[in-house]
Amino acid sequence: MLVDAVRQGNRLALGRLLTQVENDSEEGRQALVDLFHYTGGAHLIGVTGAPGTGKSSLVNRLAYHYRHPADGALARRVGIIAVDPSSPFTGGAILGDRVRMRDLAGDPGVFIRSMASRGSLGGLAATTSALVDAMDAAGFDLILVETVGAGQGEVDVASLAHTTLVVEAPGLGDDIQAIKAGILEIADILVINKADMAGVENTERALRGLLQLAHPVTHLMHGVFSHAPAQDEPPSHNEGQYWEPPVLRTVATEGTGVSTLVAEIDRHREYLQESGEWAMRERLRLVSQLDHLLKAELVARWQMSISDAHVQAVIERLMKRDLSPWKAVELLLNGGGT
Repeated sequence: MLVDAVRQGNRLALGRLLTQVENDSEEGRQALVDLFHYTGGAHLIGVTGAPGTGKSSLVNRLAYHYRHPADGALARRVGIIAVDPSSPFTGGAILGDRVRMRDLAGDPGVFIRSMASRGSLGGLAATTSALVDAMDAAGFDLILVETVGAGQGEVDVASLAHTTLVVEAPGLGDDIQAIKAGILEIADILVINKADMAGVENTERALRGLLQLAHPVTHLMHGVFSHAPAQDEPPSHNEGQYWEPPVLRTVATEGTGVSTLVAEIDRHREYLQESGEWAMRERLRLVSQLDHLLKAELVARWQMSISDAHVQAVIERLMKRDLSPWKAVELLLNGGGT
């Protein structure tokens, strides 16, 4: 049985399941239903940022570090979901991330899945949450989700991940770009990759300045405002009251700074668990997933309930300006096209 094979760590079975999930097959849906009871144990880490910041190389190094920890800790099983831009010709994933993750080839404790965004906005494909559930149920300790790299729209990862890494790099544009991207709203850890390049000091200064602007009054955490401690009461991570995103430097191609980044990721997980925010973020993730599924199912049911002739009739009236788009929606929802 597919579910049993996935639970037993069969890689071929997991690959088959992920394909079924991406194709939204009946077998895939039923498998997700049967596997959902076994989810909730993995640490979900989102990696987002503008193109050219080195996200894939950083994910490669993170996974390698988790598999070969330098401090003698136990190796952890790592799942990677790399959301690639869709090919304009085939609609499939371009698979550029696989080229940068060759260091992980042949490791049975690492499973890499590239998937096409298929036009989905927000940097994630619509089925990413389902793939995460499948990998979670398969027993992976950490699941790294790398977004497309489309820039300012990549905020969906914040509702999926427990820990969100926002990756910047020197020399990719003016410092105000960080504000445009809404970086403070989604970042748990800010990473300046390619830190051996000129201009890294300016980039770090800009990011720290933005954090200081946010600190005195409120702190933005995944789009939710929370009051920061008073200035005479410095934040205590141990008390689980406040998390100030650290700004770290890395050079992923050389592995520089990766051990420090891993330590901060682990520290953030401890903070989430001690503060009770882990459960809050898990709830947010499930609510977001439910919202997407509800919308998709409602649209599918509506499409089955109305004929194409009615839809075309409404479109013709729109073209003639006899009908406004708002009135057209009302007519279509009521099942009429004339």
